[in-house]
Amino acid sequence: MIDGDTVEVRFKDGEIDTVRLLGVDTPETTLSRVDPLEYEGIPDNTAGRDHLFNWGERASDYATDGLEGETVRVATDPEADRRGSFDRLLAYIYVSGENFNLGLIEQGYARMYDSSFSQRSEFAAAEEEARSENVGLWDFDGSTSTETETDTATPEDTPTDEPTDDSGSGGSGDFPPPSNDGDLPDPYDCGDFESQDQAQEYFESEPDDPSELDSDGDGVACESLD
Repeated sequence: MIDGDTVEVRFKDGEIDTVRLLGVDTPETTLSRVDPLEYEGIPDNTAGRDHLFNWGERASDYATDGLEGETVRVATDPEADRRGSFDRLLAYIYVSGENFNLGLIEQGYARMYDSSFSQRSEFAAAEEEARSENVGLWDFDGSTSTETETDTATPEDTPTDEPTDDSGSGGSGDFPPPSNDGDLPDPYDCGDFESQDQAQEYFESEPDDPSELDSDGDGVACESLD
């Protein structure tokens, strides 16, 4: 056994030949060779590659369990090349009358390999069904965003000269540091604010007026700043 779609077969005359299962392609079992672009819907990122690598190993285990030590029938296809680019025999393998190549696709261990062979339409239909049912390797639930690399450094937090509300008032605006160092009950004086509008904003954020900015109770803070 070599991997999920390539096996060694011993024929009756004792000759051993390497058979590349015709019409199917299982994921690679070497992580650096995994190519998610060959499997529609699997993202070309770390999650996608890890997912396919895992299923490549599962396909190898499935082929080992299903073929090792079994008596099989090896059949070539008149519409396909007899041997591939690595001089491997291109063939279907039948176990107990069942097409093992087709089973790899039906069980979600492989995609249909885009080549010429007589059972192409049947294999394509099997892949479409496996994909629609999220069978095997098509059941991917990881991130589908494409992983990209960038040389742009992540900006770090930097100090700012903008005033912040140190009083713990919970107001919506930016207020200057209180002259009374935030001591309650009166952290602010009117002189701490740059304008009456700023004082009014702070006053409205603190309905109880702990700093007593509205001395006459008319709802207007720090009228002396007008």
